[in-house]
Amino acid sequence: MAVAKRKIGPFEVHPVGLGCMNLSHAYGPAQDHDQAVAFLRQALDLGYDFLDTATIYGMGNNEKLIGAALADRRDEFVLASKCVMGFKDGKRFLDARPATIKAACDASLTRLKTEVIDLYYMHRPDPDVPIEDSVRALADLVQAGEIRMIGLSEMSADMLRRAHAVHPIAAMQSEYSLMTRNPEIAVLDACRELGVTFVPFSPVGRGYLADQPLDPNGYHDSDLRRTFPRFTDPHHSANLELLQFAYDHAQALGCSVAQLALAWTLAQDPGCVPIPGTTNLQHLQDNFAAAQVEIPADVLTALNAAFAPEAISGARYSPAAQATVTTEQFAFEQN
Repeated sequence: MAVAKRKIGPFEVHPVGLGCMNLSHAYGPAQDHDQAVAFLRQALDLGYDFLDTATIYGMGNNEKLIGAALADRRDEFVLASKCVMGFKDGKRFLDARPATIKAACDASLTRLKTEVIDLYYMHRPDPDVPIEDSVRALADLVQAGEIRMIGLSEMSADMLRRAHAVHPIAAMQSEYSLMTRNPEIAVLDACRELGVTFVPFSPVGRGYLADQPLDPNGYHDSDLRRTFPRFTDPHHSANLELLQFAYDHAQALGCSVAQLALAWTLAQDPGCVPIPGTTNLQHLQDNFAAAQVEIPADVLTALNAAFAPEAISGARYSPAAQATVTTEQFAFEQN
């Protein structure tokens, strides 16, 4: 079955993109380099044509990996990366000053082995730098031909509008899934109003929405989920009934839970392009095929009701992580 492409700026891409972060860090140790190179090339062979990375992923190593794996196939995919969250001497920092953004872009171009980054996001808002100043710097990079489009990540609808007033914003990336529906408060509407593509990250709930339940006692020491309330008990166990609800519907539709979660996300916004990440070849294939899964209207209604935001136990971020974003929160989350 042919799948209709979705638009990001002037580009048309498959509805499901690939988040590359997992190959270098976040949910465990980095993958073996040669295996990761082969994995990325298999992704292109399958038809993935929108790949997402960032300066901070693996402290630059994820960008190096993509450069090493795909420089000879650069014309086969739309490439997204991110700035503002950087690293120095093995430590992370947040800096959206114009000079820092431009230096970060130069470094990313070198690591990625490319002459241009198609979509370059501000990874996080910098409370010390007006977003207008940062976007003007990104606009300079567009004018110089180093990037083609500007994106934002984990920011509010108000910040999107402020940024868009300076230079057109092509995409807004934020966490969105059955488990995390905050973009429905304001950002999704703002994206539709402004013609901005919404790019959901973690659309399978950071692995929660999968046939094999996560083990909160089995996370690797470097797994970010150890720090997020939702993925540790008592919240993890409290949400298992919802997982079973999703499993039952997936089984009835003949798809995996992850495919159900992705199909749900695709159905919420006809223009969004989710970017699930994985290191598993079968999951890579399943995620790509999720674009062909159609969820009946009554099932969508049932999922929306069961996974109402207030029904999810546990916050999506720790207080420290929440403080780094300006995404809207539901009233019950602010208590």
